[in-house]
Amino acid sequence: MRTLLKLLLLALIIGGASYYYFFPSSISGSTESSSSSNSSGGAVATGSREPRGGMGAMSTLVKVTHAYPSAIQEVVSSLGTVIPSQSVTVRSQVDGILQAILFEEGQLVKKGDVLAKIDPRTYQAALDQAKGSLAQNMAKLNNARQDLKRYQTLFKQDSIARQEVDTQQALVREYEANQKTLQAAVEQAELNLGYTSVVAPIDGRLGLRTVDVGNLITANSTEGLVVITQTQPIDVSFAIPDSYIDKVAKAFYAGKKLSVGISSKDNSRELAQGVLVSMDNQVDSTTGTVKLKARFDNQDYQLFPNQFVNAKIVLQDIQGALVLSNDAIQYNNEGAFVYLVQDDNTVKTQAISLGVVNNGLTQILSGLSETDKVVIEGLDRLRNGSKVEIVK
Repeated sequence: MRTLLKLLLLALIIGGASYYYFFPSSISGSTESSSSSNSSGGAVATGSREPRGGMGAMSTLVKVTHAYPSAIQEVVSSLGTVIPSQSVTVRSQVDGILQAILFEEGQLVKKGDVLAKIDPRTYQAALDQAKGSLAQNMAKLNNARQDLKRYQTLFKQDSIARQEVDTQQALVREYEANQKTLQAAVEQAELNLGYTSVVAPIDGRLGLRTVDVGNLITANSTEGLVVITQTQPIDVSFAIPDSYIDKVAKAFYAGKKLSVGISSKDNSRELAQGVLVSMDNQVDSTTGTVKLKARFDNQDYQLFPNQFVNAKIVLQDIQGALVLSNDAIQYNNEGAFVYLVQDDNTVKTQAISLGVVNNGLTQILSGLSETDKVVIEGLDRLRNGSKVEIVK
């Protein structure tokens, strides 16, 4: 029985302590009310007390920025691929044994430089034979022409029949025709002999060779001997959405040079500046884009064939535009707006009209001035009329 009484007493003590802890104002109010009633005969005169931690008394800490005049570019960005301005697979035009390779892999070459030698003996023999046949025919032709002159003289003297003259004339014409055929054979043999020296068809940089000395080379083989790529200048191929076609095509076909900037795939560094050189004549219906090509000097070899890059084509340069950081701009169903700090340290929403967006900045067409204090940090806790405290 005593144990039960002790437990009940302990429960009453804990309950009283909990009530006092969670409802101190009620006890205090009752005490003050009783005291006032006792001292003034029932008349109560107490001041209002603001709840602890009341939100109405708190200010939101914010940082502000200003719109300012600056140059801004309207650009269109796209992933692009670096391609050589020219690329040629060097192939032999005749069959034969590869006698010599006269280049180093990766070497810069000029158009006409000899890259390889093919055994020329077969083609030298063919040329000698063609020249011999030509000389033989020439001798026959000269003899036939001399006979024709004699026959014509004898015919005038009525010493031979007309038929003999005509027959000799036909023989001369036959030898003349043979002369043209044999002359062509000589020229073809000279060409084939010349093809045993494989030369560079363009300026550029050589790749890795695909054959070694001593191999039998087949004319116009698919693999070829080596690939030459021209990387100075070099091109970048990329595509833009068809919504920008009107701006790009209007300027490009009017002869205006559109600037194109190239940066690394992760946009961490700028690589080169060039100009737009060509534009496809139709939209790719599967992607809704149009292909473009820009050209770059590439003097420092920053661009390499088949490299992935980011291409930015500059549509227009706007000088003296009023710009604002993108971080300060908010959006709702009615469009873009910002929070402006008023003189009484409250904020209000201000609708704005936007223009060009580039490099973290947005052109402000209307709704702001340079003196307006625009909230840029602490935006998620703001409402129209919220009280704020500016943190510098």
